[in-house]
Amino acid sequence: MLGDVRLRGQTGVHSERRGSYPFIDFRLLNNTIYSGEISTKKKVKRLLSFQRYFHASRLLRGIVPQSSLYLLDEDYLGQARHMLSKVGMWDFDIFLFDRLTNGNSLVTLLCHLFNVHGLIHHFQLDMVTLHRFLVMVQEDYHSQNPYHNAVHAADVTQAIHCYLKEPKLANFLTPLDIMLGLLAAAAHDVDHPGVNQPFLIKTKHHLASLYQNVSVLENHHWRSTVGMLRESRLLAHLPKEERHDIEQQLGSLILATDINRQNEFLTRLKAHLKNQDLRLEEAPDRHFMLQIALKCADICNPCRLWEMSKQWSERVCEEFYRQGDLEQKFDLEISPLCNQQKDTIPSIQIGFMTYIVEPLFEEWANFTGNTPLSENMQNHLRRNKAKWKNLLHKQHSSSWSTGHSDQGTENEEQTLNEGETP
Repeated sequence: MLGDVRLRGQTGVHSERRGSYPFIDFRLLNNTIYSGEISTKKKVKRLLSFQRYFHASRLLRGIVPQSSLYLLDEDYLGQARHMLSKVGMWDFDIFLFDRLTNGNSLVTLLCHLFNVHGLIHHFQLDMVTLHRFLVMVQEDYHSQNPYHNAVHAADVTQAIHCYLKEPKLANFLTPLDIMLGLLAAAAHDVDHPGVNQPFLIKTKHHLASLYQNVSVLENHHWRSTVGMLRESRLLAHLPKEERHDIEQQLGSLILATDINRQNEFLTRLKAHLKNQDLRLEEAPDRHFMLQIALKCADICNPCRLWEMSKQWSERVCEEFYRQGDLEQKFDLEISPLCNQQKDTIPSIQIGFMTYIVEPLFEEWANFTGNTPLSENMQNHLRRNKAKWKNLLHKQHSSSWSTGHSDQGTENEEQTLNEGETP
């Protein structure tokens, strides 16, 4: 099943990565030219980054280094360490944390959480190898993507850490469940090109052909993760059967984040809750709830504080608009939600909340019960939706006052309707 996975060679690039469209240069999506020189620079950058991460991790674990750290100010490390002491709080500011860690939020967060959950000891993981793997994951995210970047991965990881602490779930989780949840969250969008699946299909990208137009990006994220796991040899000391099982479960989790499968998972969750037949003592049911937790974490931005939620909304819409501009440039039909002239941020967000976020989080709350976290998220969701509705109303009022026709309003309503189908 994983036969198409090949480890990265001298160029540091996965075999299935960095394809070319038949008439669109992939460099339009990624401004890096993948030459031998760039590859060498990336190796040097990885080495330097690894040294910085290792040093920072020692500080976070209270180990005094022999020499001072020049690449990151001690005050910033102190603030980052203080933030990590509150990593289980829902108001955790991942943007601030990313700045304090000099853009290394994903690596620093994962190292801390692996330590907190006792995973390093339980699985006898080598710290140097763990750092190497996490650096590889972080570097395989495209920093130029406004939304699908390593900060998003860190945000999802922090969210799933909060969800794994919910009593209804935490009482049954094994160390393997926790490690799978954290790894899947960290790598669920790795090497995301900043465009969606329909774009890859209509441009006949080789990934679309490879995965037969089904969960194209999610399959790529999974296979890339497996490639990095094997290359880093993070789990090489475990029995072959156990490694294979971990790879398969990671795939099942990452594939569950495909938004096109939203109704599938929502229907199953509703049925389980209605029949009260979830048996979390059993591994299959625990895995299903891990899938649901990851899906919630992946789309939890509307449930965050307004200041953070708004920033995520602007980032994801900017990524949509960039795709729309690219489609327009090459005379392709502009994808839904990607037309900056017609699809406004408020209308996109209201549709997303109404048809995607609210139904899933309503059932998540039914599963967890009225916990403080669940109530907090629901309250943020209601307030944020009200704010977006107010902004949309202001946009409509401004549109009417400047003499725009009814077409603008019709376009907003069409955008909302398009959000009904995941």
